[in-house]
Amino acid sequence: MAVSVPWLLGLALHGAMFLCGIVCASALTVAQGEFGGQCLLYGAVSWNGSALVPRSFSHISLCYFVSAVSVVVALCCFAVLLYSCCADEPQRSRTCLTFTLVVAAVILLFLLISACVLRAGMDVLCASIVHTKQLASCQEAERKPWVSYRPTRFYSNLYSAQASAWVNVFLWCLLLAWLLIQQRREAPIPLLHHQDPEWSTETEAILGGQPRRS
Repeated sequence: MAVSVPWLLGLALHGAMFLCGIVCASALTVAQGEFGGQCLLYGAVSWNGSALVPRSFSHISLCYFVSAVSVVVALCCFAVLLYSCCADEPQRSRTCLTFTLVVAAVILLFLLISACVLRAGMDVLCASIVHTKQLASCQEAERKPWVSYRPTRFYSNLYSAQASAWVNVFLWCLLLAWLLIQQRREAPIPLLHHQDPEWSTETEAILGGQPRRS
């Protein structure tokens, strides 16, 4: 089965996006598990003199939203990879490319929202931890005692989730650009009409200066 280089690049792109989605969802889920399933994003922390105390968590649906977006995107990429292994390279029409372009743009929008939620939520949490004046950075909180919890890698997992989300956004931007190029290549060639000046020029050149009557 012969396939083109752009098709192989598209498959590699989908494979990378699948991995990013799985890493983002799993890392965020593990970070939640260290705090009994609570969502750390936009959380608040205080210091009681001997340990860190979680004062508030964000609604759990916020973390579910980020995880759900990552999982759905990963499943979409996996479906494309699975279909590609069972079928030859398709010859997509302009309409099909337009539809795929719209779907990719919607997915990119949701990925961008989830990545921004992760970034802003981590910034608020880390600002609260550093504000206790007991730690110089958010990562140091992994080595400090916590009240009611024993997190050991929550910051590393949140950072991995955020990094995967932004890499996924970048990869979907590449896919969107690739689809735009494909759509431009499939653009129909405009036909000449009798009223166009190019029609008279071409006709005179073919008929030796005597345009054909319509």
